[in-house]
Amino acid sequence: MKVRKRTPREKTKRGEELTGIFDFQLYVAGKTAKSIAALTNLTRICQEYLEDKCQITVVDILNNPQLAESSQIVAIPTLVKASPSPVRRVIGDLSSTERVLKGLDIHLTKPV
Repeated sequence: MKVRKRTPREKTKRGEELTGIFDFQLYVAGKTAKSIAALTNLTRICQEYLEDKCQITVVDILNNPQLAESSQIVAIPTLVKASPSPVRRVIGDLSSTERVLKGLDIHLTKPV
């Protein structure tokens, strides 16, 4: 799932502009309530805080269990920020925006 791109306007607390695309991989197990909530919350966070500069790949470990093993996924849903560096992981339904942004090492001054 790709999200449309927009010109960056927001700066991080470190004074850096949001540049590039955030590459997220969301590991889920089927279409459970938590998996659906995690995708919904991630999409909202991308739209509100990351100016839609996100690429989201949903990996269903029921269909691809080898991907979960090779990526060392131990709980689901798990969100992995593959880029920009550093790689970060957040486990759960992503309902706490502040915890998600902090866990992904994304420090914004305010939502867009």
